Amino acid sequence: MKRKDTAKTILTYGTNNTFYFAAISQGNLRYVIGIKMTRKYKLYILFLLTITLFTGCARLSVNPGDSSAGQPSKDTISTETSTPSSTAEVTKTPTVTAVPTLSPTPSPTSSPTPTEVPAAVTKEEKAAKILSQMTLNEKVGQMFFVRCIKSQALVDIENYHLGGYILFGDDFKDQTKSSIKSTLSAYQKESKIPMLIGVDEEGGTVNRISRNPAFRKYPFKSPQDLYKEGGFGLITSDTKEKAQLLKSLGINVNLAPVSDVSTDPKDFIYERSFGKNAEKTSDYVKTVVNQMNKSGIGSTLKHFPGYGSNVDTHTGIAIDERSYDTFLTSDFLPFIAGIKAGAGSILVSHNIVTSMDKNHPASLSPKVHQLLRDELGFQGVIMTDDLSMDAIKDYTGDEEAAVLAISAGNDLVVATDYEVQIPAVLSAIKSGELTKDRIDEAVTRILLWKLDLGLIK
Repeated sequence: MKRKDTAKTILTYGTNNTFYFAAISQGNLRYVIGIKMTRKYKLYILFLLTITLFTGCARLSVNPGDSSAGQPSKDTISTETSTPSSTAEVTKTPTVTAVPTLSPTPSPTSSPTPTEVPAAVTKEEKAAKILSQMTLNEKVGQMFFVRCIKSQALVDIENYHLGGYILFGDDFKDQTKSSIKSTLSAYQKESKIPMLIGVDEEGGTVNRISRNPAFRKYPFKSPQDLYKEGGFGLITSDTKEKAQLLKSLGINVNLAPVSDVSTDPKDFIYERSFGKNAEKTSDYVKTVVNQMNKSGIGSTLKHFPGYGSNVDTHTGIAIDERSYDTFLTSDFLPFIAGIKAGAGSILVSHNIVTSMDKNHPASLSPKVHQLLRDELGFQGVIMTDDLSMDAIKDYTGDEEAAVLAISAGNDLVVATDYEVQIPAVLSAIKSGELTKDRIDEAVTRILLWKLDLGLIK
């Protein structure tokens, strides 16, 4: 008997004159072959041995570093066939004993193709879908952010599809937190598209809510007083408290911060401003907008392009003759800071700024709006100051004012005389004076702002 070792495959072979037999072991398995010795069958045996040798080597080469290579799996039952007796009767046809077979390695089951998860709908797609389902009357109504007339507020929502209400001090007179919350909730339920509900809660001389002790023990302090007492830390905590109070009542926009640069106490706008130079005012605006965004309440930078030392536009026309350079190096800077911080809207003043447009109040000037879009890169909502102010009434009539405002590039019209101005805008669209594209562009921005504020889900 001879034995030949090749790696883990052991071949044992021999003769007993009548049979040629071979026992082939690999791992825990042994294959036994018995064949009658003839020249023909010797060649057959050599062929089988050669195949077995190559198979064993191939298995070993699968993973040379794996000591289990070429071994049957643990789950495979090892079978051993005994050597056939030399006296077994054999026919002329070679007799081969049954060779145990390894359980076939199951082919890897292909992973099922995962169900495609639809891509999340973007806010732009949501806005586009809402816009596509709106009537022209609904679109125009969305562009009006108007003074709330409590006695007809619910009817006006139904009739004019208003974009939002602005509340003033009288709206909080003789009210409680609970009653205001209930009232504003009723407005929202009546509106097909959730409304912007805004106030001017600047602090200091302009407080619509906190002047009423039912809402806060003391009125909110001015930005200047806050800064003197506690720097930007106190301004941040004050902004947070304002936002929490407003949101608890159902108000989602504070028409603030005042972003005008004013350092002269004689200026009309001084008391409402931060009272510091452009750099400090920019820091103030950035601080307030950042906190308002964190608190989830809408902000409005005002009064673009910067009020300067101009007279009060509530009482008449104001003409600003400062050089354009002054705006580039000073007045624009707080607005740029607010834009970078993510302010949702900018309010444009009624001042006639001769270095930009000597013929129109800024709020009605296409040049001023183009500058705000193209030069300062603002992509949010642009709104007018209230068109009921004397600076506009002395310049043009109620009906024409709203049409000029939209034509200039405003998305929201802040109005008191909306019952006259909304029909005027609809007529201007029918006549071709205003295009439907201009309307769609404006309403899309309004819808996007409402989506950002979480008003539209």
